[in-house]
Amino acid sequence: MTLQLQEIYAAMLIGIGATAVMDAWLVLLKRMGIPTLNFAFIGRWMGHLFRGQFAHAAIAKSVPIRGELAWGWLTHYAVGMVFATVLVGIQGVDWLHRPTLLPALVVGICTVAAPLLVMQPAMGAGFAASRTATPLKNCLRSVANHTVFGLGLYLSALVIALISR
Repeated sequence: MTLQLQEIYAAMLIGIGATAVMDAWLVLLKRMGIPTLNFAFIGRWMGHLFRGQFAHAAIAKSVPIRGELAWGWLTHYAVGMVFATVLVGIQGVDWLHRPTLLPALVVGICTVAAPLLVMQPAMGAGFAASRTATPLKNCLRSVANHTVFGLGLYLSALVIALISR
């Protein structure tokens, strides 16, 4: 399926909105004393990735990258936009006009594969956080966070559909 420019823009807005919903969730968790991801580490990983280094023994001990926090946030939102575009590509343009919850939740939950299978191993935490002190807790937290992202996909699509009517 080929998306038109307007539909790509809508998908990108959905991704921004969904990522913002996830961020609000992360702020709530942090206020409850639950540790959340340091986005500077994502920026550090990306900075090293641009320099040809994919994997790290421990990203926290890797050499810091200039502007890593900004790079981390930029990456976080860019990935959210890509995932939203994938959702629209899978569901079709009609979903933009009449969004439904289930596809958004399914895609949101499926996005947990990115941190569990790519980012955590590359940052030194192992597959599915296996090298952390509490792998199961960390995996469940990731699933919860990405489920909230899926809810954000739906809510953002719903708002955009209502505004564009």
